[in-house]
Amino acid sequence: MFTPKYPRPDTAPMPATTPPPVYNPTAYAPTPVPAAPAATRPAVQLTPGSVLTLAAGGGALVLVVGAVLVSMLLAVAITAASVAVCAVVIRSILKSDRR
Repeated sequence: MFTPKYPRPDTAPMPATTPPPVYNPTAYAPTPVPAAPAATRPAVQLTPGSVLTLAAGGGALVLVVGAVLVSMLLAVAITAASVAVCAVVIRSILKSDRR
C-alpha cells in the first residue's frame, strides 16, 4: 500500500536525428527599398500676422494655466488655515472641559 508505484518505461521509438540546417547568406539578403515619393503639399509658411497670433495665443495659454494653478494653491492654503483654526478651537474646548 505504501510502496511507490513507478510508471512503466517509455516504449516510444527514438526520433531520427536530422543534420542542422546550413546557413545560406544569399537567402537572407535584404531587398532594395524604393525611394519615397516627394511631398506634394507645400510647407507651412508663417506670415508676420500668424506669428503674432501664435505668440498671443501662447501667452494667453500661459496666463490661463498660471491662474488655474495659483487658484488651486490658494484653495489649499485657505483649507489648511481653516483646519488649523478648527484644531485650535477644538483644543481650547477640550482643555476647558478638563477644568
